[in-house]
Amino acid sequence: MITTLLLAAAASAQGAAPQPTPLRTIAGQVSEQRLRETVERLVSFGTRHTLSPRGTPGRGIGAALDWTQAEFQRISRACGGCLTVVRPGDTVTNRRIPTPTLVENVVAIQRGTGDPNRVVIITGHIDSRVTDVMNATSDAPGANDDGSGTAAVIEAARVLSRHRFAGTIVYAALSGEEQGLVGGRILADYARAQGWQVLANLNNDIIGNSCGSDGTCDDAHVRVFSEGLRWQGGDQIRGQVRSLGGENDSPSRNLSRFLDTLADQLRIGLDVRQIWRNDRFGRGGDHTEFLNAGYPAVRMTVAVENYDAQHQDLRNEDGTRFGDTIDRMDFPYLRKVTQLNVAALAELARAPMPPEPTVEGAVSTDTVVTWRPVAGAAGYFVRWRRTDASQWQEVAIVPDRDQSLGIPCNSPLPPLDPAHPELIPVQGTPATPPSVCGIRLYHVRVDDWTFGVSSVAADGSESPVASAVPGGAFRPVPPPAPAATQ
Repeated sequence: MITTLLLAAAASAQGAAPQPTPLRTIAGQVSEQRLRETVERLVSFGTRHTLSPRGTPGRGIGAALDWTQAEFQRISRACGGCLTVVRPGDTVTNRRIPTPTLVENVVAIQRGTGDPNRVVIITGHIDSRVTDVMNATSDAPGANDDGSGTAAVIEAARVLSRHRFAGTIVYAALSGEEQGLVGGRILADYARAQGWQVLANLNNDIIGNSCGSDGTCDDAHVRVFSEGLRWQGGDQIRGQVRSLGGENDSPSRNLSRFLDTLADQLRIGLDVRQIWRNDRFGRGGDHTEFLNAGYPAVRMTVAVENYDAQHQDLRNEDGTRFGDTIDRMDFPYLRKVTQLNVAALAELARAPMPPEPTVEGAVSTDTVVTWRPVAGAAGYFVRWRRTDASQWQEVAIVPDRDQSLGIPCNSPLPPLDPAHPELIPVQGTPATPPSVCGIRLYHVRVDDWTFGVSSVAADGSESPVASAVPGGAFRPVPPPAPAATQ
């Protein structure tokens, strides 16, 4: 209903906007058969260990990267060259890479048609391993870890390359995850070097099984891990958070809430189980390197892990079979998780950037939420929830231009509209539009609620909510100013 009202407002002010393909339709184009074929092909390389020999036809990390590059190029030809395929890499030495080794990612870039610098990234790591992380020669099928995530990346490229989006979508198969999250760091550095405004990284790592090593099965949930207080910039904002809140409102946490809401809307038999920590207990994934760079990122992984199939030599031992083989996969489940990814990428690439709201209301019975206008936004949803609530509970609409719904925030304003006193009047002239949007929430006390704002495009696509808390903006926290010298 809210989106309908906002679309009506945008249509009356700007003329009817063309409606994009519905998210459910796009998600329905994901093919279980293609996902299976991709995992089978990845497994066929024997091992994809980052340190495996290159130059061996049909085996090892080099052959797997070459095949993935060819797949992206084939998809690009089918869409008229809509993908730019690159292989960013770095020569790395670390505790798990004892001699200098070239580590490469295969990346396909689908540039946006309206705001190409706004970027959403889907990742999965293509490398695999067995029990000994330094064993680069034994067979390491890596069907689920992380052939499943790589298959989702390639399938997302195939489906979404048929459509056009305002923002840029990046599809990335990362190397070196098992050797220290190397591929994640390489791509985060590449994004910074390109000057990308990264809205989100959806990292898919182990998304293709539904039964665990103890026999527990769950094909109706996917876990989404997200950090609470953002790591990057944490020292700078920690004091403010203590006073103003924000322990549960990082951009990544709001990205998790966005995925939870989207899964409900898709109705594909998959619900998001939000896990409020950065990753599984004591473990890590490539999304952490995006977080370190200041980019919002989450990890998507199965509801129930099978530890007999993770980081295991292929063997039978005391009646238990070990190894990450394809027969343990649940491809209908993998399709559902991929569908959620595809729908999320489409919505994020269509929607504008989230605003950067601030909130005031100390020692007042009212709360004032303000933010600067966002390029491409037809309007905004102001959302708030009780501080102990997991999801946004209340919403108000602030239109961008249409007078019929109240005072707009991106055109010259009268001092006050008696019909809509809750909307904050801001200064502006016909030549100089106002630089602030805002709303006064009467009898809503700032102490008891958390507040945020999302941007909405003319076609109804909504960004994640950005919370009005320290560190809540969907951009890296600026580094502290250098200390003055005496």
